Amino acid sequence: MADAIKSELGVETTLIRGGGGIFDVHVDQELIYSKHQSGGFPEHQTILDRLATRSS
Repeated sequence: MADAIKSELGVETTLIRGGGGIFDVHVDQELIYSKHQSGGFPEHQTILDRLATRSS
C-alpha cells in the first residue's frame, strides 16, 4: 500500500505497528479509513481515491 501511495501521489507514508488486526489510515490526524469500521481490508484504489479527494 505504501508503494502505491508513493507511486500514485508522491506522498511518503509512515507505518505505525499495532496489534489485533487494526488497520487505520490517518492523514494529519484525520481518520480516512478504518478496517474495524468497514469490516475489511481496503483495496489500494480505495485509499488512493480518499487521499486524492482529500487533497483536492
